[in-house]
Amino acid sequence: MNRRVLFVAPGMNAALRQARFDDGAPLDAAGRAAAEAAAGVLPVPVAAVVSDSRRCRETAEALGLASLTAPAELAPPDRGTWHGRTLAEVSAAEPEAVARWLGDPEFAPGGGESLIDVCARVARWLDAAVPDDGDGPVVAVVEPDVVRAAVVHALGAPASSFWRCDVAPLTVTELSGRGGRWNVQMGKPLGPAGSPGRAQRAD
Repeated sequence: MNRRVLFVAPGMNAALRQARFDDGAPLDAAGRAAAEAAAGVLPVPVAAVVSDSRRCRETAEALGLASLTAPAELAPPDRGTWHGRTLAEVSAAEPEAVARWLGDPEFAPGGGESLIDVCARVARWLDAAVPDDGDGPVVAVVEPDVVRAAVVHALGAPASSFWRCDVAPLTVTELSGRGGRWNVQMGKPLGPAGSPGRAQRAD
């Protein structure tokens, strides 16, 4: 039987609009309205977990999910001293560090966490903690970087491909598979037209 997990990216907020490393900002009015409009669209999950960031918690609440705080493996990346600053601010103050961050998966920005570390912990959760979906999928409302890390692992891609995965607000990335093999459907809008259905697979 396939295992199935639906990664939901949080709705829009001021930090996303400003390209700001998460500063705890709430969903903005448009982000909350879009999440509330999508309530009831997701299939009934066997479990739902939510990353410990304000916009993820508020997105899950607006979607009507009865959820648990996600395990540490699905936590937002630690950006160290970059936390709360915009990318433009960091680029102006530390251009060489930003270049390394975008080009070297082993570099830890601001003394925080490297992409290699983020991808490794998300992979551990994905391989060990997702149950068979006989009673429904696992739904995980998590930061876009966590979704990227999951896709990198599912495809067996190098960590350097992390930045080539675009994850838009309030979209669903579905992973399903068995025997260590994952199939990926990325970027479905979370709304009636993009409601995640159950794909029939021969593998």
